[in-house]
Parts: sequence; structure tokens; C-alpha cells
Amino acid sequence: MLFIFLFTLNYFRFMSKDEFDITNEIDDVLAGEKTPKEEVSVVKKEKEEEVEVVQSLMEKLLSENPIKTPAEGEKTEGTVIGMDSKAVYLDLEMFGTGIVYGKEIRDGFGDNRKKLGLGDKVMAVILDLENEDGYVELSVREAVLEEAWKDLLEKKESRDPVMTKIIDANKGGLMLEVNGVTGFMPVSQLTSEHYPRVEDGDKNKILEILKTYIGTEMSVCILDSDQEEEKLIVSEKEANRDKEKTAISELKMGDIIEGEASGVVDFGAFIKFFPPSKSQDANEEDKLEGLVHISQLDWQLIEDPRKIIKVGDKVRAKIISIDDTRISLSVRELKKDPWANVAEKFSVGDIVSGKVHRINHFGAFVYLDQDIHGLAHVSGFNDYPRKGIDEIVKNGDEYMWQIMSMEAKSHRMGLKFVGEIGKVEAKKAEAKTEEKVIPIATKEKPKKEEVEDKEEKVEDKKEKKEAKKVTKKKVVEKKEDVTETKDTK
Repeated sequence: MLFIFLFTLNYFRFMSKDEFDITNEIDDVLAGEKTPKEEVSVVKKEKEEEVEVVQSLMEKLLSENPIKTPAEGEKTEGTVIGMDSKAVYLDLEMFGTGIVYGKEIRDGFGDNRKKLGLGDKVMAVILDLENEDGYVELSVREAVLEEAWKDLLEKKESRDPVMTKIIDANKGGLMLEVNGVTGFMPVSQLTSEHYPRVEDGDKNKILEILKTYIGTEMSVCILDSDQEEEKLIVSEKEANRDKEKTAISELKMGDIIEGEASGVVDFGAFIKFFPPSKSQDANEEDKLEGLVHISQLDWQLIEDPRKIIKVGDKVRAKIISIDDTRISLSVRELKKDPWANVAEKFSVGDIVSGKVHRINHFGAFVYLDQDIHGLAHVSGFNDYPRKGIDEIVKNGDEYMWQIMSMEAKSHRMGLKFVGEIGKVEAKKAEAKTEEKVIPIATKEKPKKEEVEDKEEKVEDKKEKKEAKKVTKKKVVEKKEDVTETKDTK
């Protein structure tokens, strides 16, 4: 009823002067002592009609503009009408007066708290429609947080950078605060300027570096914002992406850069260098950073990049890939490929010596010289059943190997284990001795047998010839005997 009454008052404020004059005339007539009954009746009728018009207008206005009763948990806006050491009072217009207690003010406005003044507009959430003092109790903190998350979501979509203060650090990254909301920035999202380069990858050393950033401000972009899960993830790298893209646009694949090793890790080395337009600039912030993967440091197999390169070393490298803001470099591309003339040194089928470089479950990597290496697959040890590779060969020792395959373009060579150098050399010496003795015997014997075979064949021919002569003589003699017998008769 309070709302209807207030609304009615507001309505009559906007009624025309003529309408108020008619009402006053009715009151004057009713108050007169000598007013005729007929005149009173007419005036009453006119007044009743006027009331009906007003009521219909009120109903129409209420139907078009219904008054919504506020509820607990809803947001409302109020105007500061008073302040003291314990509370701030807000004018909620037709809903009465709201109150925000001191603790809520301190929590709500946080580090970016502004000084309130009379007439300032403040958003708040209704906690109680009527507290024990008769005020509408409000919470600024809840309203501010909701507005803060809304603003964070907008910034996430727009990718607008914001300044934030680092409040804490752990081994995974930095804790910070944006709009009064606590967020997290993983180490991987730091720019190259702030990324902790620790040679041995010690997490405690990384944490020490991260702690030095506490209290400093950084420009970041919102990567993820979720109010329900209270999750806020930010990135310094993303905030500097446009600047890096502009600098990287000056580069192209195949360019040769000269820089300095800024960090060495298990998978390679980071190199900082100036883009062409900033080559004479001494500002470290203008430097770009690329990665030389462990496989691109040299042509040989590398176990630990730290044995090849150290922080501070001057490096000359070739750009082999540009992916968004990631630059891949190669040092080995500027060196002569030792596999280019591998066919002049080795051939498939050769038995050569080689030193075992590394053993794993699928075979052994073997170096035949300083640069050329091959893989002896586990199947190349089949002559030693029921034995592990590490039981047959040892890292750092030399053995004899047979080259089974060779692909110079892909730097691949397949090897088969032949044996220990001493034993293989002994077998070779024994084989050479047999080659010297055996061929002499085998060459003389065939000649002697051939002679004997020829002599036997000659004798056989002679015997056969003599036998034919004897047979022919007997046949002739028999014919002569038969002829003489016929003549006698």
C-alpha cells in the first residue's frame, strides 16, 4: 500500500491545474451552508466521475509500469545522502533508505577504493529489506564483485591489457589481483624478459626468481574468467603479443641472426636478439627471443645442451620457422653436414668399429666417428638370446658392427652387432690364414684329377677300339668258314 500511496502522490503532482480547481470547487460547495441539494447532487456526481477517471488512469499507468517490489539478493542503485564513521546511507527513492556498514565498505571497494561523496551513485546488493533499525541493509562488496567479474569477462573478450600488481608467487607461477579478484599467471605466460632461466631447472631457484616480482606491476591480458569457479587466468605474454608480432613481421625464414644465449634448458637454448629495425637500440625490452631445439644445436647427438652452449654465449643462428610469435632457430644449419659425403667413408655391408653412445630398450646408438652415428636395433643382437643389450655392450666401449642400411638424407644408419673388437680381429686373422692355405690345395687337386680322368678316358677308347677290331675279325672269319662249307658240297 505504501507504494500505491507514493505512486498516487506522484500522479497528482502531474495533474493539470484545472483538475485541482474542480476538486477545490467541490470542497467549497460541500462546505457551504446554503448550497441547494440539487447543486450538491450535481457536484457530487461530477466528483465521482472525476475519481473514476483518476482511478482508470492509475490502473492504466500501473499496468504499463508495474512497480516491482525488491527482493533480497537483488542489486539496486542508491545515492549517497549521508556518511559517518560506521556507515554510509543511501537514498533508494520509493524503497526507503539503505545502509551500508563500515566493514562492507572497506571490503567492497578494496585497494581501488574511491572516496565517496554526497550525491555519488553506488550499486549494492540487498541483504535485508528491513533490519532492526528500519533500514534496507545493503552489501557493496557483493555488488562490486559481480561488476568486477562482468568487467573481467568483457576484457577477456576484447583482449584489452590491464595493469595488475603481483601479490605472491609459487613454483608454478604468480598470484595477482585484477578488479579485486585474485588470479593466477603460469610461468609459461611470462614474457621472455621475466621468464626465469635456470640452467639446471631447479624449481627452488625458479621460485626465488619469481618472488622478486612480488609488489611489481605487470601488463596482462585475461585468458580465462569464470565467476562460478572463481577462476581467473592471465598472461603477460598475450599483452605483448601485438608488439612482438610487429617486430617479428620484419623477419623471414632463412634470415641469419646474431644474439646471446639467455637460457639453457633440457630441450634446448633460448637466444635473444634485436629485430633489424632495432639492431642499434640498447633497450633490452626491444629484443626478440627464439628457441634452438636440442636437435638443432649440432649434427651430433646431444644429451645435455649445457655441454654445448652456456648462458651469455654469443650465438649465430638461422631462422628455420616462424609460428605466430614463436621463432625456431638452428645453429647446425650454419655448419657443414657431415652426412653429405658419408658414402665416401662407409658402405652397406662394411664391418666397422664404433663406440656405444647410449643404450635404451629398443637398441644402442653407436658413433662410427665424431659425427656419423647409427642405431643397432634390438633385433641386431639376436645372436645373443636371453641377454639384455646392456649385458652385451657397455656405454663408452668400442665394438665391431656391420652396416645393414644407410640413408644419408635422413641421417639414418642401421647397424648389427658383430662382436668384441679382439674376438672379431682374431676371426679375421684366422679367415685370412685359411684363404692362403686352402686355395693352393684345391687348385692342385683338380688339375691332377683332370689328368687322371683324361688318361682313363684315353685307355677306355683304346680298349673299345681294339674290342671292335677283334669282333669284326671274328665275323669275317665266320663268313669265310660258311662259304667254304657250301663249296665242298
